[in-house]
Amino acid sequence: MIAKVFLIAALAAVTLAKPYEAPAPAESAASAHAEEEKYPPQPYEFGYETTDDKGTTTFRKETSDGKGKVQGSYGYKDHQGIERVVEYVADEHGYRAEIKTNEPGTESQNPADVILHAEPIVIEEPKAAPAYSAPEPHYHAPHYPQYQAPQYQAPQYQAPQYHAPHYEAPHYEAPHYPRY
Repeated sequence: MIAKVFLIAALAAVTLAKPYEAPAPAESAASAHAEEEKYPPQPYEFGYETTDDKGTTTFRKETSDGKGKVQGSYGYKDHQGIERVVEYVADEHGYRAEIKTNEPGTESQNPADVILHAEPIVIEEPKAAPAYSAPEPHYHAPHYPQYQAPQYQAPQYQAPQYHAPHYEAPHYEAPHYPRY
């Protein structure tokens, strides 16, 4: 009976409860981005040059005048002397690049408004190593010592001497019972 009362009370509590309302969303990323303050272009200049452990050098240099014109260059030169340099300008007339390279298989041409100066070099391919043949083994068969099992003598023990125990027979006095 008491279980039914608790059940009815729980159902009443659930029915009368307020519906869940999600909290108001925080300021969305789009609206925060829309309010971002814009600054005019600033002049800058940067560059770097690195050489890895295999001898390949990469570089980049770039400058901006702060009025929308950017010019620079980037490229690499590997340990075989293959080199590529891209010089570029980006301004109100668009992006223009001039590529100078000596990579094998390239030729001077101007695709997609890019000026390409190619002076390919010939790279000698490494000569193939002669076919490997395993050397003949030069060793002697191992010498193993002859093993002889040890010879043990059976232990010499003296047989134990057992004596039969000797007990004296107990002497009991007969109990004395009163007579009636």
